[in-house]
Parts: sequence; structure tokens; C-alpha cells
Amino acid sequence: MIYVTDHIYIDEDALSFTFVQSSGPGGQNVNKVSTAAVLRFDLLNARGIPWEVKVRASRLAGARLTQAGEVVFQAQRFRSQDRNRADAIERLAALIREAAVPPKPRVATRPTRASQVRRVDTKAKRGAIKRDRQRPGSDD
Repeated sequence: MIYVTDHIYIDEDALSFTFVQSSGPGGQNVNKVSTAAVLRFDLLNARGIPWEVKVRASRLAGARLTQAGEVVFQAQRFRSQDRNRADAIERLAALIREAAVPPKPRVATRPTRASQVRRVDTKAKRGAIKRDRQRPGSDD
């Protein structure tokens, strides 16, 4: 179990890893060893994650979410499989941690009286400038 928050966890059996050749650092090692970790996690069918968090996480995942509901992370920052694997897990946990925070509800506000007066005054001045442009000049 990977605990993301106090109440949210990821079952390690639900994580699926494949390793591919990395384009990152490593010199000639890059051409020989598959060190980049590709993590697949079935977000929509995962246990231990509340439905509201799944919905927010799927929105946050963006292009990393497949049509099947899997989140895909490719980690290739490091030269070893273990570190890339840990990096991918941490990125998944960070996504779910961010989705676990509910958005603040918007509080409807009204413009202040002074801002309303300023707006109307600005409109009146602008209208007067345009009106003055339309009048034929008196210096004919």
C-alpha cells in the first residue's frame, strides 16, 4: 500500500510497469538498457480513492489519461530503473494528492459603490470625447 494522504491509498498491485529505452542521460548506456519506466494505473477502477477525487484527478491528468481510464506516466529522469520507477510513483501520488484537495467554492461578490461610480464616470468621459469628434469644427 502506498498512502497518499491519511484516507487515500494506492494498492501496489494496481500499478503496472513496463520499461523502455530512455532518451535521457546515460551516455551509451541509453542505447543498451531499458531504464525509462512507464507506469499505468487504472484510476477509475482503483480502490482506496473516493469517487470525487477520481473525477478531479482525471481532469488534472489531461492528456495522460487514456480513454480506458488509465493514467500513464513515463519517467526517464534518472539512469536506473529503480529511481525512475520511484519517480513515476511519486508523480502519480502528487497528482492524487492535488486532486484530494477540494476546490474552494466561489463566493459571489458585488462591485463596490465607488467602483460603479468610477466605471460610469469613465464611460461618460469617453462618450463625451467621441461626441466632440462628431461635431463639425467651429473654425470654418
